[in-house]
Amino acid sequence: MSEQLKLIVQELNKEPFNRNYNLISFDSLEPLQLLQVLNDVLAIVDPKQKLDIREETPDQTAVRLFQALRILKYKPPTDYANLSEFRAGLVQAEKPVIYPILEWLLSRIPDLQKRAYLAKYLVKIEVPPDVMQDDEVISIYSQYEELMDQFKDLHKQADNLKASGFNTTEIRKDISNMEDEKEQLLKRIERLRRKVESHPNSTQMMNVAKNLRIERDREKKIGGQKQEQMLNIQHAEQRIKRMQSQLDQIRQASVGATPDGLLSRLEEETRANGFIVKDRLPKEVAAKKKTVESLQRVVQEPAMGNSDLEILNKQITELNTEVNKLYEKKMSNSESADDKLSLFSKQAGIISHKKGAAAENLREIREDFNKTMQELEQKRDLAKDAEGGEVLKGEEFKRYVNKLRSKSTVYKKRRQELAELKAELGVLTRTGDILRQRDEGINHQLSALERKKGVSGYRETQEELEKVSSIKTDIDEAKGKTLEDISEMVRRLHSAIKEKRNTLAPVLKEIRPLREQLATLQPEYEQKKVAYDRTAAGLDSNMTRLEQEVRAFSEECRAEESRYHYLSSMIHMLDLQQQKISNEMKAYVSSDPAEKKKTFREIFSKKIQEQENLGRGLREKQKTVRENHDPNMRQMKMWKDLERLMDCKRSVLERSGGHGPASGPNAAGYGEQQPTFQEEDRLVLL
Repeated sequence: MSEQLKLIVQELNKEPFNRNYNLISFDSLEPLQLLQVLNDVLAIVDPKQKLDIREETPDQTAVRLFQALRILKYKPPTDYANLSEFRAGLVQAEKPVIYPILEWLLSRIPDLQKRAYLAKYLVKIEVPPDVMQDDEVISIYSQYEELMDQFKDLHKQADNLKASGFNTTEIRKDISNMEDEKEQLLKRIERLRRKVESHPNSTQMMNVAKNLRIERDREKKIGGQKQEQMLNIQHAEQRIKRMQSQLDQIRQASVGATPDGLLSRLEEETRANGFIVKDRLPKEVAAKKKTVESLQRVVQEPAMGNSDLEILNKQITELNTEVNKLYEKKMSNSESADDKLSLFSKQAGIISHKKGAAAENLREIREDFNKTMQELEQKRDLAKDAEGGEVLKGEEFKRYVNKLRSKSTVYKKRRQELAELKAELGVLTRTGDILRQRDEGINHQLSALERKKGVSGYRETQEELEKVSSIKTDIDEAKGKTLEDISEMVRRLHSAIKEKRNTLAPVLKEIRPLREQLATLQPEYEQKKVAYDRTAAGLDSNMTRLEQEVRAFSEECRAEESRYHYLSSMIHMLDLQQQKISNEMKAYVSSDPAEKKKTFREIFSKKIQEQENLGRGLREKQKTVRENHDPNMRQMKMWKDLERLMDCKRSVLERSGGHGPASGPNAAGYGEQQPTFQEEDRLVLL
């Protein structure tokens, strides 16, 4: 926070604000003054925001500031709670909300000025749908959009020209250099032409070179056509592959897709949405309303002291104890009763829990989807700001790709032409080397003839004279142009100086008495300024002291108000208790049957008697259980012995190979050899 505050104060002390703040004075600004500072910073960014906030209502100020920050693309907190706090803090000019906005604005004023300037022309006017039904309005709105697109293009061109850095002097200099190079090239071409024309086979060689160039041009055109046809074939093959992949995807998606399946899917989605709307959302809304009502009750309650909190904690403890007792009683009743629907109720609870979990999962997935879509829109906006245009998708992207392919084709064609030009340059360079070699041979022959005729060095001397004369001519022309330019420039400067002197003469005459008046008033001004600074410092210190006193008195007033409300509530509670006591005494003492009613003493005595009767019955039941415990245990042991004896008998009969004495083919013999167990069974109960 301190670094943030330092940055804000430093920027506000610079041009064009010149506020002369320090950390203490800026931090002690009132909310209205802080909001005015924010408005002044926005006015530097966008001059339309320049006004006094005291001239408009707080609602108008809030709406205007929100609109300005939205145009400048300031990003407030994204979640709902922080966003609501941000809005409330901006309206109330809270420092944790205003300081980040000031830091963000002051650190990027040039960019925001450009954005505000563009927003004046690029923010579309919202037209109601019923008005857009008119054909004339539609045509005007389409013209408006076209003009907006033209403005975008022109603005981009202007930015590119500003960034290019070209100026007229450099362009003129380049043009003059190019003209000089052109003249030199023409002279060289003329000299080479004279040398070539003197050759005996020059005409035949020129015709051969011309035919060679024509054939190479034809070869180049044919190669370009061949390359274009190959590219068209590749594009057609890629399109066929793309269409085939789309066809395969459509076939795979259509496998198993029937009208019944689509209807069942829609029905499932409808049921899920219906469950969320009918069951989930009403519960959440009811819970939110309940929370809001609780918070409102808490806000409306007066200030509470420690004694009130102790009373409330005691009541909470008693209520929790009573709830636990009731829950135990309910559990004991449910265990003693034969509830046949408990299983179904548990299953219904499990299913309801699963449905709630599924609905919660669906809600989270939808929130993630919405958040992802918001991030996608933000990324598209960032891409749009970075690239200067909208993000292409669908058919527009395909057209853009086709356009790039056509440009790629043109690029490859130009690159091929460049390669051919380089090849031709190599051929011409080789031709020039050959011609230079032939020229050297001819020069040697001419030198030999000159030596033979006795005029050695005549040709070199003549060429040097021609070079010197051409150089002298160029220098004379350049000198003449330079002298003319210098004389013209001197004449213009003299005329401009004369005009400025004539213009400034009356102004200088008016300034002389003002300068003398300034010299006489300057000491008085300095004295007044010192006195003003001293008075302002004293007033600031007095204002600070008074503000501190007012703040202390305000705190004391709030404390006394809180104490007053607390005592008022205590008196009210005591009055209620006194009223209850008087009613109890009146009901207890009065003999009138109309006023006679049950007192709290009688009610609690009756409850105590009921609890004592219940305890007496439980003690008698406990005594009966203790008396019958030992006989019941012996009886249970006897039944367990009987059960074990029957199990033993059953196991013996199973090992004997049958379920009775006549259960097999040799049952008679077996019965004669061994006596049956039915004859010898004995059951003795102790």
